[in-house]
Amino acid sequence: MAFSRTEQEAIVLYAVWDMIDGMVNFEIFTDKPKAFDAQLTFQTATHRHMFNVLLADFLSKPAKGTFDLPEANGSASTDHTYLFYLRQICDAPLLGPNADSLRPPVENFVEWLEERCVAEKVWFPSIEVQTDISIQRILFIKICGDIAKHNFSRLDRNVDRLIKILRENDIEIDEGQGFVLLPEFYDWFHNNIFAYHATMIAEHLNNIRWGIFEYLLPEFARSFEIIDAETRMYKFNFPENCQNALAQAMYWNLMNQVRSRPWFPKFETSQFLRCHF
Repeated sequence: MAFSRTEQEAIVLYAVWDMIDGMVNFEIFTDKPKAFDAQLTFQTATHRHMFNVLLADFLSKPAKGTFDLPEANGSASTDHTYLFYLRQICDAPLLGPNADSLRPPVENFVEWLEERCVAEKVWFPSIEVQTDISIQRILFIKICGDIAKHNFSRLDRNVDRLIKILRENDIEIDEGQGFVLLPEFYDWFHNNIFAYHATMIAEHLNNIRWGIFEYLLPEFARSFEIIDAETRMYKFNFPENCQNALAQAMYWNLMNQVRSRPWFPKFETSQFLRCHF
């Protein structure tokens, strides 16, 4: 099934907005964040677990050939995520006159994810090793998301990743030790570091959601048409290059999202939650 670039843009934007709605909402977090010095709290540890799983999905890429989307052609870790397609939209926007509202939050999140952090004095009791671990943020987030989602018997790829991470930090382990270390890695990086970064991650995601909303406002104004004021019936006038029935359904859902503002207001994470890892 072939899709035009306009149709692909509508599909990607709806997919991203829908994924962010699933992560940054009042079921996952307890309270509306303060505009400044925000510190979000998960409803339960289970909600933190789910947030990590959903985020790992967002930091993956669609299956090859899905919606005829192009393959990522970069070497950066974030090139293999939905952020790659958002950056393409920013470079050549079709539904909006420009991507001035969308590019900064996308680039800020890319930069944050690509950076390496140092976790000090990480304790691995099964091998009796305590050490500092330098690791790219996106990598530990995806590993923890996979561990949260899958049984250990389906985590061989993450064992390979863990062996490589520890080797880069001057620790040699074998495959068997890697499987044993997975829950210890998860306990340290998910329960501690990921939990610490949750507000910062939510801010990045929320800013992207607001960026999409603001980017699409001119298209919504063009497309939205009242059919009957008394019954409040309305329709959306599809762009010229949006003819595929599936893409039109995605476009319709996307425009319905723009009818109201994002659930969370814009907020800034507390400086206390920015200074470590």
